[in-house]
Amino acid sequence: MRNWPLFELSITTPRLELRMPSLADLDELGDRAAEGVHEPGYMPFLFPWSDAEPQERARATVRYHFRTWAEFSREKWTLEFAVVSDGQVVGVQALTASDFLVTREAGSGSWLGKRFQGRGIGREMRAAVLHLAFEGLGAEYATTEAFHDNHASLAVTRRLGYHEDGITLHNRKGEVATCRRFRLPREDWKPMDGIEIHNLEPCLPLFGL
Repeated sequence: MRNWPLFELSITTPRLELRMPSLADLDELGDRAAEGVHEPGYMPFLFPWSDAEPQERARATVRYHFRTWAEFSREKWTLEFAVVSDGQVVGVQALTASDFLVTREAGSGSWLGKRFQGRGIGREMRAAVLHLAFEGLGAEYATTEAFHDNHASLAVTRRLGYHEDGITLHNRKGEVATCRRFRLPREDWKPMDGIEIHNLEPCLPLFGL
């Protein structure tokens, strides 16, 4: 699409493709959300979207992606990549920033269909957007955070070399919960082999780069 080249942006890793989702991909993402992304009674997200009924989770997923497309600007942007493994959409990996041209800092977030967890996909898809942030967009820092009991996310974060960066207290479903913050400086980033970014150059003006 000439006037919105972000739709052609993608990242490939040895096992995965991360791409801006097509309408068909959004249908699959809705299916993954409806199937479930965590155990009942546990909430890894600050906004409890995954507690809704399956059909509403699917529709909310589609609506959210439409909203990120509409609200993208160089001052505040969110890239929500569909993660594809063996030809199947398995989850979402996001890269987000506010005032990136000044801060050179980008954050990440993700979710993965429950039946695809425990296969190392989470680490590989995070490594992919770190490559985009540092190598593609020239970030100086990458940040992330997770609740103290989100052990899978915390393990990925530590394995990729982030440093502890403090805590934030949140109201999680009526109870206080601790989020652990992490920061990865460019000089401590260790890129994963076999990651490639595709069709980034036409997108750079949208970021102000």
